[in-house]
Amino acid sequence: MIDTSPHNLYADVSLALKNGRAQLIEKLLAGKAPDFLDDNARLIDDYFRQRYEKSIVGPKMDIAKNPYAVVALGGYGRAEQCVYSDVDLLFLFEKKVPRVAEDLVREIVYPLWDMGLDVGHATRSIKECVSMARKDFEVLTSILDARFICGMSPLFMKLMDQIRSKFINLKPDTVISWLVETNRERHRRFGDSSYLLEPNFKEGQGGLRDYHTMLWIAKIKSGIKQRRDLEYYGYFSNDDFTRLSDALAFIWDVRNRFHLMMNRKSDQIHLEQQRKLAEVMGIKAVNGHLPVEHLLGELHGHMEFVKQQHEMFLYEMEQKKRLKRKNKGLKTTRVKGLKFNRGMLNFISPEKILNNPGLLIDIFAESAAQRAPLNSEAKRLVKDFAHLVDEAFRRDPTAVQQFERILIRSSRAFEVLNQMLYTGFLARFIPEFKSVVNRIQFDQYHLYPVARHLLYTIKILRGFDTDARAEADALAHSLYKELKKKKVLLWAALLHDIGKGEPKSGHSERGAVLVEKILLEKGASPADAKTVAFLVEHHLLLVLTATRRDINDEETAIAMARVIKKAEVLKMLYLLTVADSMATGPKAWNDWTASLLENLFFKVLNIFENGELATGRAVKTVEKKRQAVVDALPPEMAPDQLERLLSFMSPRYMLYTPVGNIPKHLQLFAKIGDRPFVWHVEKSPGADTRTVTICAKDRPGLISRIAGVFTLNNIDILDVQIFTWRNNIALDVFEVNPPPDPIFEDERWERACRNLEDALADRLDLGGNLNRKKNDATPIQPYTAERPTEIVVDNKTSSFFTIVEVVTFDFPGLLFRVTDALFKCGLDIWVAKIATKVDQVVDVFYVRDFDGQKVDAPQQVAAVKAAIQDILPGEDPIHG
Repeated sequence: MIDTSPHNLYADVSLALKNGRAQLIEKLLAGKAPDFLDDNARLIDDYFRQRYEKSIVGPKMDIAKNPYAVVALGGYGRAEQCVYSDVDLLFLFEKKVPRVAEDLVREIVYPLWDMGLDVGHATRSIKECVSMARKDFEVLTSILDARFICGMSPLFMKLMDQIRSKFINLKPDTVISWLVETNRERHRRFGDSSYLLEPNFKEGQGGLRDYHTMLWIAKIKSGIKQRRDLEYYGYFSNDDFTRLSDALAFIWDVRNRFHLMMNRKSDQIHLEQQRKLAEVMGIKAVNGHLPVEHLLGELHGHMEFVKQQHEMFLYEMEQKKRLKRKNKGLKTTRVKGLKFNRGMLNFISPEKILNNPGLLIDIFAESAAQRAPLNSEAKRLVKDFAHLVDEAFRRDPTAVQQFERILIRSSRAFEVLNQMLYTGFLARFIPEFKSVVNRIQFDQYHLYPVARHLLYTIKILRGFDTDARAEADALAHSLYKELKKKKVLLWAALLHDIGKGEPKSGHSERGAVLVEKILLEKGASPADAKTVAFLVEHHLLLVLTATRRDINDEETAIAMARVIKKAEVLKMLYLLTVADSMATGPKAWNDWTASLLENLFFKVLNIFENGELATGRAVKTVEKKRQAVVDALPPEMAPDQLERLLSFMSPRYMLYTPVGNIPKHLQLFAKIGDRPFVWHVEKSPGADTRTVTICAKDRPGLISRIAGVFTLNNIDILDVQIFTWRNNIALDVFEVNPPPDPIFEDERWERACRNLEDALADRLDLGGNLNRKKNDATPIQPYTAERPTEIVVDNKTSSFFTIVEVVTFDFPGLLFRVTDALFKCGLDIWVAKIATKVDQVVDVFYVRDFDGQKVDAPQQVAAVKAAIQDILPGEDPIHG
């Protein structure tokens, strides 16, 4: 006997959907579901229709008096239903929504929630829908995508007619302007996913929302019903529509596979997930590129196409508006062989390119000059005729001059270079560029693949020339304005990472050899080629020195000056360093790094302008400071007491401490009394960091205990200056990031102070507490295959100190353990700098033994390395 009870009928409907989706997903994974999105949506449609037919609640609603319909909205309405996409639903009523509608929702929607589908639903009357669409354009766009599923179809048609007649037809430009501005804001928020290393499939520039925006605008302007109509109504050529469909199909396939891999809806693919996704998708290594690089390269290429189509769509729409305005005509060009089509550049014919290959660079130069993009056909022709960019073309002075004009003079250099990259022209004009086009660096430092990073560096450098950057980057703005050879700097910026085409260390040196050859082939003078090569070889010199060496040590600035040799080269190197760091991303460029770099720049510039400081000048500097401190004598301090305290201060302290800070340090010392330490915390000028000045009675292991307490309180140390006075007082100046919660910052400092008091009195087990913190912390996953620990003991850079560098993966308590290990080796720390490589940390220490000597005996060096290695996790380190 067949059980026809409603419960079993519903169970059968739900089971049919569940089994149907499981089979469809199996086909997707096997690569046999080309229409997955539409098929998935139809399965869900069938569920709703069967539920509607077998509904218990429906007949109670008096459908004749108050008819209703079930309507799909959003992505479900477009029948673009990814694996874990939301199922957006509208229960549409002609008149008021009856109370029993809640029972209808419960009957239809709840089983889908039980199945794990994310269903969003609304119950509204036609009047309510129209009213809400007027007030909230997000509601309007969801209705633009609406599709009838079941119920009373005339009701659905009535809604769509009213939406168009009562609102869209009356204010189309208002809605379109909102869509365009919303898109711009979204791009600012999510970035350009066509080349971000962690792209957002949906919201980023080049993502699905760009396609949705074009679709919505076409629906508003022309009333199109489906994606195919974009071609029928003339918005896309057949070729462009085919390529758009291919691009969307790839993005959707990656999105679906990613949904399944994550077992949930997710639209941004992070670095740590990308290798696994490439493996899941069965992507193989191609032309020396890793599978993940091939995956992201193809994804970026398709998203770039969507982005450019979106930009051209909006540009063409704006051109049509322009023609309607008074006295506004079409753009024209004087370049023979080129023409404008609907405001965009194109070649007159393919034959013109064959007769004059120079048009391939001329069209980009004209694009820069006229601020007009190439249309789709022009881009296709550049790709098709790229083989004409041969060695003779690359060396042709006219072509090189056109390229340099774009690089140096055009305010649209980035956009034009990006079009060159997309069409393949750039890699033909500079063949060495090909190896970095999809080259990816697996760390969280870099936001972009190498080639895009190079273009972004150009964009930032050119931005220094604008008045808009004058306030934000005053030094960079003034240096760039004064620069005589901008061409040399811009070539260096464009090529500074060209050596990364080979995925191994030494890219700067390798790149220097390549760029000198490239520049000479382009007809540059030998002097300019050597300068560009120097900038490329040393483009990391300033930032590594600023973050890893004691920039208050005169030897540091002197060493830099001896390498750089000329003030003009220093200025170019500084500008390149700033632009490179900013283009890398926010984790490579912050207020603290900027402050260090600017400080180092001025110190090296001072060497060029005034020469190296001699001992006599150093003595005079100290004497001037002593006199300035005497003149600013605190009222509570007697002159003889001040003189005695000044005699306790080391020459190094007097030489490197700003004169305005010395009275503050004396006031701090006056408060210490019988206490083990006193400290003062203040906001650092020019950076969102804190300066913590600690005046303490010196004792063995003081620095490691302070470091441990800061770590315990989530306070990251950036830099330490350590001074010991001759009266057994330690004056230590820490530069730190503020505690994580700004609201309770004062309370956290008070707690840290109590912790330090307990640690110095041996009431706090720092090692045990830090071990527990380490075990509780989320481990930092490395993004490269294997990046081992490095321990370097350097006795060459400084005349007076041994420099110990420790490069390893970070964990809570690392600094405490390293400083404690150095102390147990009988070493005094005089300067400490903590730099980061995001997933790795670089701790740098200037040390001497307890007798004031460098650590240069082989057995001492080996003992230091062994002691540090013992406290680090992981495999054997690289020693240097």
